[in-house]
Amino acid sequence: FSGDMRFQMVYRNQWQSVTSPYKTVSFNGEFKKPIGNGDDFLTIGAQVLYDKAGTISMTATHILPVLNYHKSLSAEQNMYLSLGFMGGYVQRKIDQSKITTNNQFDGIMYNGSLLNGESFTNTTYSYFDASVGLSFNAQLGENPDNNIFAGVSYQHLNKASKISFYSNPEYELSPKWVYSAGIRMNATERSYFTFEADYNKQKIHSEIVAGFIYSYKLDDIEDPSLLIHGGLMMRVKDAIIPVIKLEKKPLSIALSYDVNTSQLSPASQSRGGFELSISYKKKKKND
Repeated sequence: FSGDMRFQMVYRNQWQSVTSPYKTVSFNGEFKKPIGNGDDFLTIGAQVLYDKAGTISMTATHILPVLNYHKSLSAEQNMYLSLGFMGGYVQRKIDQSKITTNNQFDGIMYNGSLLNGESFTNTTYSYFDASVGLSFNAQLGENPDNNIFAGVSYQHLNKASKISFYSNPEYELSPKWVYSAGIRMNATERSYFTFEADYNKQKIHSEIVAGFIYSYKLDDIEDPSLLIHGGLMMRVKDAIIPVIKLEKKPLSIALSYDVNTSQLSPASQSRGGFELSISYKKKKKND
């Protein structure tokens, strides 16, 4: 990101039309620090994520410090190779009093006095999680609106075990690969397009999200402080996602909505998830 510090908050509400909504809130921040007299720099930060899912209120809390090293590959400071590490504490919790099962059907109706048949040794467990990633970012030509990036990350590299509310058997968290790429190209002197895609794979499961964003500068062309962005993303075989974003530097606010297109769409009536993000990016006053 351009600037010396960034803070971001994201709120997501999903599947409210089908069941108890899945709610997710995340906060993250980064600070940039130059290395020596060269063009390299570090970013130091952290991400805190809280997720609450389903009728049993299963919650997940992630506290993940982040360290990134950015190596300049050009004298113009417009081409970087970045290596990042993220690792920290994760806790998951459920509310056992909200669990209902078939064992509590007495032949006529649900009977809450019957045992649900579950034998949890704990309603909380925690583990350490770690990830690593590598990315390349470069400006194309003289126009700063033209840019290309590509990255890959390997998540859950420590393969945390005992990630279950049951004492036996023990389950292991499978690693996940994430591949990202994108290109930004100017359309006119006031506007540009960004095309991007992500591919995630964890064991037999995979996901592709791809699309475009159109951006328009509402004030100064060379150094705009007021921009509007809009576009359309797609999660393959799951959702179409319209996006709109208003940016008044150093603040930006974005809204998106998942229009469900999966086999769940008859039950969800195509209503998926609403997401709001607020981002603050700032340069030092002497820059």
